[in-house]
Amino acid sequence: MKTTLSITLLALAASLLCDAVQVKEGEFTFSLESVKKLKDLMDKDLEGKQSPRLAKASTATVCSDPALLPEFLPVCRSDRAGLSLSRLAFIGLNYDECEICMFAACTGC
Repeated sequence: MKTTLSITLLALAASLLCDAVQVKEGEFTFSLESVKKLKDLMDKDLEGKQSPRLAKASTATVCSDPALLPEFLPVCRSDRAGLSLSRLAFIGLNYDECEICMFAACTGC
């Protein structure tokens, strides 16, 4: 019984720590999981488009997508939406570095 309780508590603590990584982009802060979802959404919207000149159009597409998490709407309304979203997508692509620093007192990536 004690072993089962201990394992359950450890699993709960591990799941809470996984959400502890926060990504800062300017004045905005997001969970790493949300940034991964944004990256997936941007990948879906940019499928088949290779040109970096389409970044402005892709920002409008991503920001108007109903699947966009509401926490990213303030970024979409900001003046630097395209740049911020591309940086967040880059972090979503290279999230391993953020997960490595999770236990080393990181406050963000």
